[in-house]
Amino acid sequence: METSVRVLCNSNIAGGFKIQKDVSLPVTYVRSAEDLLKDLGGNPPSARPVLAFFAGGIHGYLRPILLQHWSEKEPDMKIFGPMPRDPEGKAKYRELMKSSKYCICARGYEVHTPRVVESIHYECVPVIISDNYVPPFFEVLDWESFSVFVLEKDVRDLRNILLSIPEEKYMKMQRRLKIVQQYFLWHKNPVKYDLFHMILHSIWYNRVFQVKSE
Repeated sequence: METSVRVLCNSNIAGGFKIQKDVSLPVTYVRSAEDLLKDLGGNPPSARPVLAFFAGGIHGYLRPILLQHWSEKEPDMKIFGPMPRDPEGKAKYRELMKSSKYCICARGYEVHTPRVVESIHYECVPVIISDNYVPPFFEVLDWESFSVFVLEKDVRDLRNILLSIPEEKYMKMQRRLKIVQQYFLWHKNPVKYDLFHMILHSIWYNRVFQVKSE
C-alpha cells in the first residue's frame, strides 16, 4: 500500500490521503444510462435568483449546523434537508441547482459529496465546505478559479461570505465552470478529456511523480 496509487472518493488528508501519491475520485450520479448527458447545463447567470442552495441527508456534524443557521432564514438561501426522491422531487432539486448562483457542497459523514460534480453539471458555482478535502484533478485544475472554499467553522457566516464576492468575480467563476465541465462528463464511448480520461491522467501523473521521487 505504501507504493500503490490509491484512488479514493474519500480524499481526506486527515484520514491518510497523500497528495502527490493518491488520486481523488469524483463522486458522480448517472441519471440515465441511455442519455448520460441528460439535463446537463443550467440557467444563465441573469436567471439564477437563488443565492445558495442545498438539500440532502442530515448526517455528520456539519449539516445540522448548516440547517440550524440557514434553513428558512433568508429568502435567497434555499437550505433544506432531504427532498422527496420521486420524479417530481428530483426535478425540483435539479431546477433549484440550475436556478442558483452557488450550490452548497457540505460534507456529511465523509469529506466527499456528489454535489460537487452535480454543481458543475448544472453550472452552479460549488461552495465546498469540507476541511481536509482534496478535490478531483487538483493536479491540473485551479479549483479556486471556479469554486468557493469555506471553512467548516465559518458556516455561520456563509451568506455574508457569498455576498462579499463581487459580481465580476462570480461571472468569471461561472464562465470557467462551464469550461471545466467537459472534464466531469461520462460518455458511453470515452471522449478526449472526459471523466474517464481525467481519472486515468491523475493516476498516470501521480505514478510519474512517485517514480521521480524515488
